[in-house]
Amino acid sequence: MTVKKLTPNLYTDDVESCVKFWVERMNFEKTVGVPDEGKLVFAALAAGNIELMYGSWESLEQDAAVSGSVRKGTSFLFIEVDDLDAVLNAMNGIPLVSPVHETFYGATEFTVKDPAGHLITFAHFA
Repeated sequence: MTVKKLTPNLYTDDVESCVKFWVERMNFEKTVGVPDEGKLVFAALAAGNIELMYGSWESLEQDAAVSGSVRKGTSFLFIEVDDLDAVLNAMNGIPLVSPVHETFYGATEFTVKDPAGHLITFAHFA
């Protein structure tokens, strides 16, 4: 057996804001958008071979098989990048949860929150 792909699926009250965050700041492309009653309730985003999905809490609650097992909360993404300064520049205006620092495991990194409150750590290894 081989795992072929892993795609984080995050939830939010505002899918549009999260899409805008990734498209405008990190040059992702929205590859799928599912609207319901005039607002986006699901979106898939991609940059190269990296994919990320956002769904609305409201739409998740309609899935009886899953909704009873889910609790709202913060998720964490760890993203390795080739140019930390460029990412820091792209995050201009977004408050840093954790400033740029060196880690014991050899990375230089910082952390921000996406519009849904999920924590995203961007890291560069020398």
